[in-house]
Amino acid sequence: MVHVRIDELLKEQKKSKYWFVKKMEGGYQALSHLIDNETTGIHFDTLEKLCNVLECDPGDILVLKKRKEVAKK
Repeated sequence: MVHVRIDELLKEQKKSKYWFVKKMEGGYQALSHLIDNETTGIHFDTLEKLCNVLECDPGDILVLKKRKEVAKK
């Protein structure tokens, strides 16, 4: 399962969800789903904007987790 690490990156950078939504200039609900890892897909242009806003690489945002790891949470 692909896991989106936006929440973790925001915590590491000491940035708020509010800051993120303002920088991304998108809809709160859609971005909130992305932060909470409740999305089923992502466009490459969105991934590029995420990388620019969070100053990171795609591999910092998207990680592959085994199903057993996800079930433990």
